[in-house]
Amino acid sequence: MILMHPYRLPLLAAAIVFACLSPASAQTQPADQKPPAEQTPEQKAALAEQRRSVEEFNEAAKLPGAAGLPECVFTGRRIAALIWNDDVDTARRHLEFYERFGCPTEHLKVAVRCLVRQGKIDTKAGEKVAARAQQCWVNPEYVAASPAPSAGAAPGAAPAAPATGQQ
Repeated sequence: MILMHPYRLPLLAAAIVFACLSPASAQTQPADQKPPAEQTPEQKAALAEQRRSVEEFNEAAKLPGAAGLPECVFTGRRIAALIWNDDVDTARRHLEFYERFGCPTEHLKVAVRCLVRQGKIDTKAGEKVAARAQQCWVNPEYVAASPAPSAGAAPGAAPAAPATGQQ
């Protein structure tokens, strides 16, 4: 009769179980990981927004001096948009941070000038203040294309005089 060491049988059983479980666990994928093709539209939109934001900062980095620094771009665009929206008190508080970062106030002035020169923002066309502020920050000499005349308006016709309310 062969005498077996008392630990050989449990070790052999553990080795067999371990060998069987390893390939099975390697084939399973954790539940929280999804292939890239199964992203929701919200996730795709968030990813596209993140890429666009990175591209905007990379484009602004080409500006001379400190105007292209990310902290200057971020606070400067925000200040310009706040001024456009007549939120001067909040813009003034942001301006303190802008100046602490050593950002050029002259670039902020020309960006706000560019934003104001563009005129009213057409919200129906999907244009946003932030997008226009970014465009003016990167290129302060930017001039938006004038909107096409509506189909009902005759070319060269003068606009109608506003009603004065008198009868």
